[in-house]
Amino acid sequence: MDEIELTADEVRRLQLRAQGLLGQGFRRGGGVKGLLGGLGAVQLDTISVLARSHELVPYARLGPVGRDAVEAAYWGDGTGFEYWAHAASVLPMEDWPLFAFRRRAYRRRGWRWHKVPEGVTGDILKRLRVDGPLTTKELGGAKAGGDWWQWSDQKIAIEWLLDIGEVVCVRRVGWRRVYDLAERAVPARLLEREPDDAECLTRLVERTGRALGVGSRADLADYYRIKADQVEQVVEAAGLVPVRVEGWKNGAWADPEALGAPVRGRHATTLLSPFDSLVWDRARTSRVFGFDHRLEAYVPKAKRVHGYFVMPLLAGGRLIGRVDPGREGRTLVARQVSFEPWATRTAARAEASVAALRTALRQAASWVGCDDVRVERIHPVEAGTALSALGLDTPG
Repeated sequence: MDEIELTADEVRRLQLRAQGLLGQGFRRGGGVKGLLGGLGAVQLDTISVLARSHELVPYARLGPVGRDAVEAAYWGDGTGFEYWAHAASVLPMEDWPLFAFRRRAYRRRGWRWHKVPEGVTGDILKRLRVDGPLTTKELGGAKAGGDWWQWSDQKIAIEWLLDIGEVVCVRRVGWRRVYDLAERAVPARLLEREPDDAECLTRLVERTGRALGVGSRADLADYYRIKADQVEQVVEAAGLVPVRVEGWKNGAWADPEALGAPVRGRHATTLLSPFDSLVWDRARTSRVFGFDHRLEAYVPKAKRVHGYFVMPLLAGGRLIGRVDPGREGRTLVARQVSFEPWATRTAARAEASVAALRTALRQAASWVGCDDVRVERIHPVEAGTALSALGLDTPG
């Protein structure tokens, strides 16, 4: 069988559809629960500007979903659990068995970040068994000192129990994890399944193929942070087919169902979380979209180029720029907007790009309860003229 050849544009569209940002996507497929199942993982992060990242992901795909509805869909009725995937993520509860390989690896190592204090894990398990789900604070506190890495014995022990699957994070309250015994939180039919490493990796690579549509070996490895050689070992068993992509140095694999279905439908116009699964892999984002994305939240303010919590602007199936948002009362403030050079190269492109920005900002403002929008800085500055014409406040 001849290797399938795909253009760069075909791959871009296949990834957008697989990620629920082209066509009906998850609007037709079960809402937030369907989104979690389709993406396979929704990354969590502590930063909250317009909203937290795990709320922004369904917003980008489903529109103004209520935050309570998002939390209920992730955590209610045992739908999801939190564990280590691309990073700390909400995962479908049905995928609990697939992370047995990671839990076993932690057990073999015996520790992860901190040495586990003797005896404390047993005490915590007893507390959970008697008192039910608890936070770290309720178990004795998270820190032993002033710095974030100076964990208390209770924090070290509960995180270790999470790593090895003795306990589960069943929800978040504020930003605190709520822990429960796995034997109580995970359905017995899932808890009793203990697939070997090969089956775990095969199913995760299969899932990644569906979530991306097309990916290189590095892409398939990065999604759940497994090793590239592990991908090589199971990719054929995962049912993915080899493809050659225009402009890619290395080979790739595709979901055969994605290749067999015509890509059609409307593109989403939206702001994306910097931790959205469409863009969380910076190398993939650059290769597929020609967009170099960097989170600058931890960069000193004076050295930031685009802003604190930079959200990529998606429109027409392309990442056309970046927005650094904030809120002042009931006004959504775009502290800085930076368009990609090609997006404003002609008057027609500039007008279309600015119109997309206006749509994305107005929609986001409405979702977070803002009545007005203000743009403080825009690059290139010529785009400000078009922005004023479309009815947004711009710098004086």
